[in-house]
Amino acid sequence: MKKYKVTLTEEERQELDALSSKGKHAAQTVLNALILLACDEGKFQKERSINEDIARVLNISMKTIDRVKKRFVEEGLSMALTGKPSTRVYSRKADGDLEAHLVALSCSEPPEGHLRWTLRLLADKAVELNYVENISYETVRRTLKKTSLSHGSKSAG
Repeated sequence: MKKYKVTLTEEERQELDALSSKGKHAAQTVLNALILLACDEGKFQKERSINEDIARVLNISMKTIDRVKKRFVEEGLSMALTGKPSTRVYSRKADGDLEAHLVALSCSEPPEGHLRWTLRLLADKAVELNYVENISYETVRRTLKKTSLSHGSKSAG
């Protein structure tokens, strides 16, 4: 495996010290800061630790240390701390049209044999009426939660 040499400037060390010792930060960010501080081979480092010691003390794998060092050398400090942003695209299933259909459906009379619409009944009916190909009751719940509709208001009094 290729060895990556981490050399931090005095400003970078101060930033990492502050990040790891105070304030509220994500655990992984603090862990990455501690890794970089321990692996530093620059002139501002008082005592450099070997990867085995760092892995044992921080309870992480050697591979994690190597990945953080590689990201620091190739992509810079901010990428080494936070990692790459997610590239996953979340497509919304419930658009405005489906939301309007669900609201209208939930305001209508419930099916025979039921006192009121349940989330599962609404999801099944939306699929049955071809409003959407498939939908979970949780998506229906989140969609209706955004509106002023509340299933609890009927039973509240």
